[in-house]
Amino acid sequence: MPEPAPKKLFHIATFGCRTNQADTAALRDEFFQSSFQETDDSSLADVVVVNSCTVTHRSDQQVRQLVRRFRRLNPEAKLVVTGCYAQRSPRELASIPGVTAVVGNTHKGRLVQLTELVGVNPAGFVELAPVYRDSFDGSRALEPSPARRTGGRTRPFVKIQDGCDARCTYCIIPSVRGPGRSLPPDQVLGQVGRLVGLGFREIVLTGIHLGTYGRYLDPPFRLHRLLEELLQIEHLERIRLSSIEPMELSRRVLGIIEESQGRIAPHFHICLQSGCDRTLKRMLRPYTADRFAGLVEEVRSRIPEAGIGTDVIAGFPGEKEEEYRESRRFVERMPFSYLHVFPYSDRSGTVASQMGDKVAATTIQRRCRELREISDSKNSQFRRSFIGECLSGLTLDQMEAGRRSVITGNYLKGLVDPSLAPNRMVSLKVLGEDDAGRLILGN
Repeated sequence: MPEPAPKKLFHIATFGCRTNQADTAALRDEFFQSSFQETDDSSLADVVVVNSCTVTHRSDQQVRQLVRRFRRLNPEAKLVVTGCYAQRSPRELASIPGVTAVVGNTHKGRLVQLTELVGVNPAGFVELAPVYRDSFDGSRALEPSPARRTGGRTRPFVKIQDGCDARCTYCIIPSVRGPGRSLPPDQVLGQVGRLVGLGFREIVLTGIHLGTYGRYLDPPFRLHRLLEELLQIEHLERIRLSSIEPMELSRRVLGIIEESQGRIAPHFHICLQSGCDRTLKRMLRPYTADRFAGLVEEVRSRIPEAGIGTDVIAGFPGEKEEEYRESRRFVERMPFSYLHVFPYSDRSGTVASQMGDKVAATTIQRRCRELREISDSKNSQFRRSFIGECLSGLTLDQMEAGRRSVITGNYLKGLVDPSLAPNRMVSLKVLGEDDAGRLILGN
């Protein structure tokens, strides 16, 4: 009897947010269902996929560099680019020599099928690769993209929402992700239930504008109701929310998190962008710095151990030095545990890209450096405040410095005894920290 033909191999590289990582998990599942096997070595793959981000010029550049590198390493593979950059500028990517196909977010759910329809586009071939992309329709229901295989992750991402209806002047995401759409609650519960049945203990809920979950479903079904339903799932030990907008973190959601006694992770990533009201107004952010501060202070007072992170943009058009300093002072006095600092990046098609009074690149770099120093200091203070205390955490599948990695409920990185298995919820005492700022936890 002849031996069966070897399975084809695929490799996926992912840029950007947790929503993109959830999309990658769904793509991985599609490939497995089409009798592919995954490889960590792109040079061995029959199909190489780059799931792209386009939030900044830097992310675009990194995508292009990786695409060219993959083609050099494996000229025989089908090379497919998908994601937000593919939705925004498909022809730009299709013109890169060796790209086989470009699949926008509108067609990402059919990527494996579409890939099978095209041949290899060898490096140096000048004809544009085929593009699969369309405009978003007006649907408000999110198509399910269940993933049963997580690529080794112990904390699978479940995408419950996609798209955004806000019109922040700097942001390209509404045009590349479409309008706000939500996964019906029964489908969310089904996906989470299946993952729990597979043995996962922590589930991360993701979305582009997570706090708007269910707003446009018929009938509406808001985030607080979904959380209440999820908490009824037996053996689901922890739910974690990805980033949430300040105007969407309602008192009802906060109350459910507080009352869950850690089953909903005490971790809040609340997007700020600037601590200066004048800058917030030019960004079209619908809150003031004082309102944001009140929310953060309420979170801290109700859940003292909570990790609270935020996003800050440095160098938004027209940001005078005094406005930057006002924003910096605001960040310094807020009880954040970390900051994600982004240099402002012009995105063609946004309102901000047409604004004058652009901030010099050297000034943006300096402001980013100062903000990141504040972030490092705040994170250090937050970590050290738990030395001698007990924290609950999930053991991960990676090892660092000869010990098992762990992520705590309030989003601190730690190390535990290497004999502990991954995907276990543990409660251990914080003994100290290592030189890399990782907590050492033990009995």
